[in-house]
Amino acid sequence: MNPLATCGLVGIVFGAAALAGNGSNRIQPWTEDPWYWQYKGKPVLLVGGSDDDNLFQWPAPKLDAQLDALVEAGGNYIRNTMSDRQGKGFEVHAFKKLSDGKYDLDQWNPEYWDRFAHMLEATARRNIIVQIEVWDRFDHTDVGGSNHWQRDPYNPKNNVNYTYEDSGFAPRYPDHPGRNKQPFFFTTPKQRNNTVVLKYQQRFVDKLLSNSLKYDHVLYCMDNETSGDEEWGRYWARYIKQRAKEAGKTVCTTEMWDDWNLRAARHRRTFDHPELYDFVDVSQNNQLKGQKHWDNFLWARKHLSGKPRPMNTVKTYGADTYHFGRTQDGLERFWRHVLAGAAAARFHRPPAGLGLSATAKASIRAVRRLESIVKLWDVNAANELLTDRQPNEAYLAAAPGKAYVIYFTKGGKVGLDLRAQSGRFRLQWIDIVKGDRVGKPTPIPGGAVATVVAPTKSHWLAIVSR
Repeated sequence: MNPLATCGLVGIVFGAAALAGNGSNRIQPWTEDPWYWQYKGKPVLLVGGSDDDNLFQWPAPKLDAQLDALVEAGGNYIRNTMSDRQGKGFEVHAFKKLSDGKYDLDQWNPEYWDRFAHMLEATARRNIIVQIEVWDRFDHTDVGGSNHWQRDPYNPKNNVNYTYEDSGFAPRYPDHPGRNKQPFFFTTPKQRNNTVVLKYQQRFVDKLLSNSLKYDHVLYCMDNETSGDEEWGRYWARYIKQRAKEAGKTVCTTEMWDDWNLRAARHRRTFDHPELYDFVDVSQNNQLKGQKHWDNFLWARKHLSGKPRPMNTVKTYGADTYHFGRTQDGLERFWRHVLAGAAAARFHRPPAGLGLSATAKASIRAVRRLESIVKLWDVNAANELLTDRQPNEAYLAAAPGKAYVIYFTKGGKVGLDLRAQSGRFRLQWIDIVKGDRVGKPTPIPGGAVATVVAPTKSHWLAIVSR
């Protein structure tokens, strides 16, 4: 079934002549190595951090300052949920609020969409890739006393468009959204075919796309860490691709599942469907720690090897201010993913992540320092070449005989097996905490196991190259 033909909805028609074709300039899997992204025809590693999930809601001066700080650090990647929960005092809803305090889902709030348009233009101008999450299950819930549903324009008590009886909604949704009791996420034709609500959801996505399809730097994720019905995400991925096609564009889509274990069957819904999902987001792997975190990611990469695609981690948890792991964990997770082959890595917003803090910016700078010596797509995970390694002490990515990158989590000493390599190498250090190179290169002979000792008990990168 054509997703655009449901509910008798015409929606917004995008004329191909109105939007330039995106061709090779768009963000897309790199033609030479589809594990990574290319943008404007060149390969690019996406790294970033930001202090909020829905930056488009920020006032323009504050947003612009954050984007400038990201670029200055070397970042080029943000997350943007379309959320409008209004719990922070400055957020606005997408729909027009009438004089009686209710919303009309047939009319827009220009302020919401002007903010969205500014974010898109501002990021495009700075060559920052935006990963949009179209829907977020937490936006339509009262879990933990959040009362988001009580302020939600889709709640029948807050709009003039339908009733509880018409829509099938309930006055409250206090359960965690992972229990999937919210009918908002069951409206599509192969689910409950709720035409009353679906037409407004379609209209919202059409409006989103009327802004975003003007640009080439946008990725589309259907949901935030969902455990919902597979058909929901599939419907919206098909819908967005069809709308893009009508506009003469091609876009990349994915779905983000909540399972921490990437081997869980639910992840196969994206892993095993490259015809619909052009990349995967494995952010929930960042709930794990240590060797398990590394191994879990590499298992998924191996599973995808028959049809390689970029693996994004738009949410790297871990900060001393929250319970999803400490700052130590946040840094470890970020760097393990970068070395293991992630195409995109971003520090999650505070308090659950490091955001765009000084610590996060230092790591982003360190990535760019590393790239000036070794490109990440030229190396692969290779812990088997490390000897005398303690659990979670160090991780290696290598192109044997050419370059080796060792990440030390808390300092330490390991052996690097160069017995099969003749000639001489040089060792250079990058201080991850400061984001800078340290000291002068030192020679290392091949043909033996080289002992590599981190300068201090902190986060370090050792680069051994010809």
